[in-house]
Amino acid sequence: MDPRHLELLRRLAELGSVTAVAGATYRTPSAVSQQLKQAARELGHEVVEPEGRGLKLTRAGRLLASGGKDVASAIARVQADWEDYLGEAAGEVKIAGLPSALTYLIPTTLQRLRETNPSIVVTTTDVDLAEHEFAGLTSEFDIVVAHSLISRRPSNTEGLTVESLARERIDVAMSDSHPLARRSKLAPDDLVDARWIGVPEGYPFATIMSSIEHVTGRALEVTQRIRDNRLIEAIVASSDHLALLPRLTTPQNAGLTLVPLTGVTTTRWVVAVMRPDTAERAALKRVLDALRHIA
Repeated sequence: MDPRHLELLRRLAELGSVTAVAGATYRTPSAVSQQLKQAARELGHEVVEPEGRGLKLTRAGRLLASGGKDVASAIARVQADWEDYLGEAAGEVKIAGLPSALTYLIPTTLQRLRETNPSIVVTTTDVDLAEHEFAGLTSEFDIVVAHSLISRRPSNTEGLTVESLARERIDVAMSDSHPLARRSKLAPDDLVDARWIGVPEGYPFATIMSSIEHVTGRALEVTQRIRDNRLIEAIVASSDHLALLPRLTTPQNAGLTLVPLTGVTTTRWVVAVMRPDTAERAALKRVLDALRHIA
């Protein structure tokens, strides 16, 4: 049994298509298909079968893909033990995540790693996605920094390793001249007559707005839905609109006031999401330690 075949089946189970596996492993779809055929010949069982225009794993393929996860984790553990034996973790760790969390996590993490583990190279990519989409990035990145207002485990992360990094309050943002800016705290009933800058549906902050509507029985007037916090800040600072923004990274000296909201859940979990085998790497563990230290 060739471990490379198990790894290929594992990636197919995770990514869902030959094309996606080809892109993630820098091969052509034709090459991936040929390797799947070779795996079937050597194993004596069909591991994939047609589904529409693509392929899906057979029962045997699913069994071997599951075993591939165990093999990948075991190899990663041995690699981590070997790096510990050598005395220094090294290599590249690729991180992707939401900008509002990376803003306060990454700069000091990089500084700490330069001092403690200079042989680890961290590359960072900022992405702003709906909560359920972050898990899909684990096929390409080692650590995905995601968030959720529902639980410590964001949606769609079943089977993945999730580590808590921080908890952060989400406040109501408004211009310094807004009448509500003089308040020390706000309740849902205070907000129903305001105009709002929201986020797209499926994003965690949208959950808070839905909670306000549920508690008050009133629909909020959302004039725009925007992903980028910097753009939201600029609009709110120059208008009478309200928005929901994270406490730790929203500037409070740029015409904005943040006021805590009571009566609904407004705390988000910021977490690291990883494949189980990737989470065993020594270099990745050092990066996680640095991220937790900052948080």
